Amino acid sequence: MPIAVLMQRRTLQHRWADEAWEAVGVVPDRGDLPPLQVLSQTPERDYYLVSGLELELYPDENEGYYENCVAPESKVFVLWRMENGRAMPVRASVSYVEGTRMFDSGENADGVTMSAEIYAWLAGYLRAHYQPKPRRGRQHG
Repeated sequence: MPIAVLMQRRTLQHRWADEAWEAVGVVPDRGDLPPLQVLSQTPERDYYLVSGLELELYPDENEGYYENCVAPESKVFVLWRMENGRAMPVRASVSYVEGTRMFDSGENADGVTMSAEIYAWLAGYLRAHYQPKPRRGRQHG
């Protein structure tokens, strides 16, 4: 699924940092978006939309997709890097396991609330391709 990521820059009054960057939204991309679109700019806060990423689903990540789908708040996980003075998303995933790997990698990553459209797409995939593993009861010796 082609997506666009809404990124935010906030000015901080902090001893060690002047600004903070984060992914704050993910929307499906219908193919008519420019690669980078500035939505608003103020000295305190900027919002911009970055297109050109895709959510891809792989059978070996089905457990992670399922965990994310049944979580109280499903997320799209976005890994981003600084490029030319701006935070740019480089990868996104709807796998809880992949999201955990992003956070553990030491790189910049955010979990963004999953939109209803992306959730429906993921749930449809899981209905067609996911088979829960049988639960094992306690082993009594």
